Amino acid sequence: MEITNVSEYEAIAKEKLPKMVYDYYASGAEDQWTLQENRNAFSRILFRPRILIDVSKIDLTTTVLGFKISIPIMIAPTARQKMAHPEGEYATARAASAAGTIMILSSRATSSVEEVASTGPGIRFFQLYVYKERNVVAQLVKRAERAGFKAIALTVDNPRLGRREADIKNRFTLPPFLTLKNFEGLDLGKMDKADDSGLASYVAGQVDPTLSWKVVKWLQTITSLPILVKGVLTAEDARIAVQAGAAGIIVSNHGARQLDYVPATITALEEVVKAAQGRVPVFLDGGVRRGTDVFKALALGASGVFIGRPVVFSLAAEGETGVRKVLSMLREDFELTMALSGCRSLKEITRQHIVTDWDTQRSSRP
Repeated sequence: MEITNVSEYEAIAKEKLPKMVYDYYASGAEDQWTLQENRNAFSRILFRPRILIDVSKIDLTTTVLGFKISIPIMIAPTARQKMAHPEGEYATARAASAAGTIMILSSRATSSVEEVASTGPGIRFFQLYVYKERNVVAQLVKRAERAGFKAIALTVDNPRLGRREADIKNRFTLPPFLTLKNFEGLDLGKMDKADDSGLASYVAGQVDPTLSWKVVKWLQTITSLPILVKGVLTAEDARIAVQAGAAGIIVSNHGARQLDYVPATITALEEVVKAAQGRVPVFLDGGVRRGTDVFKALALGASGVFIGRPVVFSLAAEGETGVRKVLSMLREDFELTMALSGCRSLKEITRQHIVTDWDTQRSSRP
């Protein structure tokens, strides 16, 4: 069967992967309302295409933190990719590099920053959780710097782990043949079976619930790398992130894995963009499955999007080839959407090219 869109990889991954692994990648928190909403919200945004515009040449390139990339579609940090495929993060890194785009490596990857760097050239950022033991955090940041990573994506939406009921039911643990490579040689304790989700117990012991905005300032004292704040959903926090010196904001609800019944990221995006007032770039993470989704995010003010689950599902299905296909399909789909909307470059994509259900709600108020 020929794969014609990104979403088709999920069914293949479900067939190929052990239930515990598939559920870990696929599930969200509690009722999984936000998990569905991350997708559904895109369907409430419609196009206002412009016609009779010469679209024979279309430029998809953009820059992110000064780095030129070929498409505004980047790879979000997803942990434990070797559970999906033996080559894991190596395959993803090579696919991102071949597509001319950025990969964010999860600090909880099953390949280390050095191993990913060894796959060859590429623009890579490092995702970071801040642990109680700040010395561990400093070591991780230094390792990422030495390995040539260009920015830190600080995840800020998990002072505690969300309730992921599939992981609790499955007693999720990292398969015994895998390790969280970035923590080898660091004193973080081992993750093992527990009465709850093994992952929840592990994280509960290491994540720092006292975390505050001061951590952004602290990170700036230990690294000169730009810091993206990942997990912002409100205007209030967007303003604080800018004031704290963030180099960019990633609008994210952690793949709907933390607090259920938060809005879809595409719904929260415009509020955050307006609050940032153009002082830093704002990116969208969550629910992107088609080029039309990418266009809608850019029309609402995003500087680019990140994809997570499509990467691990395509990785499970076809390894590096699958991830390359996902990026290629999204690229082609996005370019077609631009052409049919009358846009020849990213800067030509404007708010006037879409209408949302919240626009119509506002206009119908007395």
